[in-house]
Amino acid sequence: MLDSFKTIASIAEGTYSEKRSKFLAFAIPVETVDEVKAYVAEYQKRYYDARHACYAYMLGAERTDFRANDNGEPSGTAGKPILGQINSYELTNILIIVVRYFGGIKLGTSGLIVAYRQAAIEALENAQIIEKTVDDDITFTYEFPMMNAVMKIVKDLNPQIIAQGYDTDCTMTLRIRRGLMPQLRERLMKVDTLTIK
Repeated sequence: MLDSFKTIASIAEGTYSEKRSKFLAFAIPVETVDEVKAYVAEYQKRYYDARHACYAYMLGAERTDFRANDNGEPSGTAGKPILGQINSYELTNILIIVVRYFGGIKLGTSGLIVAYRQAAIEALENAQIIEKTVDDDITFTYEFPMMNAVMKIVKDLNPQIIAQGYDTDCTMTLRIRRGLMPQLRERLMKVDTLTIK
């Protein structure tokens, strides 16, 4: 069960030149396909005068949601080499866009593959790679006299308190690293009057 993954902390840039063609690479942390689409549209607009804006992305801790786009370059010469670097760095929740300004000399398919791969590497070399945890939430209710028992569990396992309310019954939502959730759930189940929603 995966409960952590590697991604990047913030946007990083890199450049690569080959036979007067210039490749500008941008590594961008993302969490959803909608974010990916918004960034791709933004960069295509910003670099409207460039010949191509190719990209690849990987989403989710399981690294199963991904796509590579050649944006008019010969099939497999741009998006795949970019995605290859995301894989070799074992990253996820990342989008890499490589904008190409054509220099007038054709690079050929192998030249393009090398250039897009190298541009992606340049951006990743400038990125701060971080590890994040996969967290799950749990919501439960309990009677007020059990407050101390609940707070002892919170103190021991240190989950993040997302929400809490005090009405006839008390309610609380906690967030904790996926690997620790079974232990948290087991401890909570032992508290009298506590009901997990």
